[in-house]
Amino acid sequence: MTRRRHLLGGALALPSLGWLGMAGAAEPDYPSKPVRIIVQYQPGGSTDTLARLLAERLSRKLGQPVVVENRSGAGGIIGTDHVAKSAPDGHTLLLTTPGPVAANLALYGKLPYDPRTDLRMVSDVATMRTVLAVHPSVPAQDVGSLVAALKQAPGRYAMGSWGPGTQPHQVQVYMDKTYGLRTLHVPYKGEGPMAIDLIAGTIQMTVGSVTTLQPYIAAGKLRPLAVAGTRRARALPTVPTFAEQGYPDEVYAQTGPTSLMAPARTPDAVVARIGRAVAETVRQPEVSRRIEELGAEPVGNTPEEAAAAYRQSLPVTLRLIQATGVKLD
Repeated sequence: MTRRRHLLGGALALPSLGWLGMAGAAEPDYPSKPVRIIVQYQPGGSTDTLARLLAERLSRKLGQPVVVENRSGAGGIIGTDHVAKSAPDGHTLLLTTPGPVAANLALYGKLPYDPRTDLRMVSDVATMRTVLAVHPSVPAQDVGSLVAALKQAPGRYAMGSWGPGTQPHQVQVYMDKTYGLRTLHVPYKGEGPMAIDLIAGTIQMTVGSVTTLQPYIAAGKLRPLAVAGTRRARALPTVPTFAEQGYPDEVYAQTGPTSLMAPARTPDAVVARIGRAVAETVRQPEVSRRIEELGAEPVGNTPEEAAAAYRQSLPVTLRLIQATGVKLD
């Protein structure tokens, strides 16, 4: 069996996730000590900011301090593995983007954890929207004119990403293959350095988070061409989707949730309590407003809904990453 069939088969057989059927009664005094939310990235990024917003409010609802701990490195593997191997009692949680729990399954031949069996969903907290943006020197006002400009100058334009196999890299490879283009991929260690080079014109385009790029768009330092997803982003209501411009392809429809997860054997009752607390927190008008100010969109769904969304999106993510041909080990 090929690796692709193995991965996709595992993804489609996700009742084995352990997220829907792990029985167990919650301890009456949960939480009995401070709760840690592990973030796999350095402080200051969008995931870290969202984690700290969530922690502040969850501590009030759970009656115990909720602290954020940054365990960055290795493409999110270090922090994810830490939570996967933590005690399944609800006191150690993971706030993660799709990369460490989806993309890494295709990027790495072997991981120290399997997110499908070692972790379980608590809630999708928010959806982080992304936007195709270009440096003002690029002679394009929409996706069609960008494709035309890239065709006329093979090898001249570069698309930055926050790492091999990430969404901007997927888009770059897909556009090259589909439209007969020849662009360059420039990976960075994070969105911050990438945005700096994009503003300076060192690279000419990217698909980046609305959270990071919106201030530069508002200042006229970047030009937005299209948002990824099936509908417009609330933070960029005047920017059309790819589909609105005649590009309904699967790769352009992807959006990634920032999800709260727990070790797989965490009792159902504990997961349900945390999930309710997250949903109630996200529904608070002030919290929703602050999430939207980050360029994200509030979700706050149930553990079952979050697990179902993961099952549906994982095969698509794996297929798109495999199409890039990137392996990181």
